[in-house]
Amino acid sequence: MKVSIGTRQLAYESVGGGPVLALVHAFPFDGRMWRKTAAALAGQRRVITPDMRGFGLSDLGSDGFSIADLADDVAALLDVLKVPTATVGGMSMGGYVALAFARRHGDRLKSLILADTKAAADTPEARQGREAAIALVETQGVAALLEKQIPRLLSAQASDSLRAEVRALGAQPPDAVIAAIRAMRDRPDRTAELPELAVPALVVVGTHDALCPPGDARAMAAAMRDARVVEIPRAGHLSNLENPDAFTAAYFISRKGDKH
Repeated sequence: MKVSIGTRQLAYESVGGGPVLALVHAFPFDGRMWRKTAAALAGQRRVITPDMRGFGLSDLGSDGFSIADLADDVAALLDVLKVPTATVGGMSMGGYVALAFARRHGDRLKSLILADTKAAADTPEARQGREAAIALVETQGVAALLEKQIPRLLSAQASDSLRAEVRALGAQPPDAVIAAIRAMRDRPDRTAELPELAVPALVVVGTHDALCPPGDARAMAAAMRDARVVEIPRAGHLSNLENPDAFTAAYFISRKGDKH
């Protein structure tokens, strides 16, 4: 399905019924990465999974974008779907978008899910890594970037079939990939905003996540008013793909006693 946001078309999938849960995908993937998660939650939630600008079936548009722009796109999608409030979650880059949504559209947020992500901005070394990633995509293509990233996205125990799935999900247009790298590189540090979050938060992290380690996830949760951490065993950075059952269980555990 698609909706118009300005002059662009934004693609999304919606399954299930009940309170709305909007899930934003990681880089460099699209909303398909949430299909197993959405199917598992559809009995109790309406799960909406958009493709961010330029990814999947969504238009990139003529200009670059910021992480805040992507958060505004999520809000605009909810507007079109006549959803006043929702739980918003995201993995990795999607977590950056979810935090930006909390800042820019906090009155519409019922609760927050931050999976394998961080609130801090890029370090100088990380920014240099982003520049190298852009150069790699420009000279060798997105597939070369994926091959370099897979050892950090998945645990060493990940199956060959999962690695193939990640390669397929990551086959995205170079222009969108480069625009997203720039947006992540330039995102603000939101660490100081964590204590201001007034909604319940679930922080999920793979026990083998090398990019956003469990210790960092615990520190991020400790800075919030009402957050709990669930570590996903036998999983790296893409914890919902590597251990989908444990990821779904984390969500249901977090909802016990939830009145939202």
